[in-house]
Amino acid sequence: MDYYSRQISRLIEELSSLPGIGSKSAQRLAFHILNMPTDHVQKLSSTILEARQKVRYCQSCFTLTDSELCPICSNTDRDHKTIMVVEDTRDLAAYEKTNKYEGVYHVLHGAISPMLGIGPGDIKLKELMQRLQAEVEEVIIATNSSLEGETTAMYISKLIKPTGIKVSRIASGVPVGGDLEYIDEMTLLRALEGRTEL
Repeated sequence: MDYYSRQISRLIEELSSLPGIGSKSAQRLAFHILNMPTDHVQKLSSTILEARQKVRYCQSCFTLTDSELCPICSNTDRDHKTIMVVEDTRDLAAYEKTNKYEGVYHVLHGAISPMLGIGPGDIKLKELMQRLQAEVEEVIIATNSSLEGETTAMYISKLIKPTGIKVSRIASGVPVGGDLEYIDEMTLLRALEGRTEL
């Protein structure tokens, strides 16, 4: 039996399709939106639509941005000779919260996972290798401590080693199976400081 009208049910269904939003949270959000002033709802919906239309990949590191280059890549005070390789933009944001890393990033947008059919060509590895044609002294691999993250780290290490560029891996202050975006800044900082050369 349907408790809500078709329009309310559709709104709840759309909200519950978002990651981390269960049916109860979707209901709460739906009723909150329905009780908001119309101009607030219009502002919210236009902001979502505008972000979806204008946000794209940074031409250098492939994080999400609304400019050609993200604020990190366009910052001349950053160390552009050190590149930290992360799986996604949320991992980049997690490291930025430490306020200690002064290099730049490269966002892979995934990890190698043969079981899921994700190979090296499905993530931004070719683009990383192109960036290494410039003056790069160190590549820090900061993929997650999952099987996929470790596989990706070893693959990248084997690709870069012959170039003579130093390759290091973040230390294991990050628990195995832990996603970087959920880890506190102190643990991330220890992992960065205790990185080892591969």
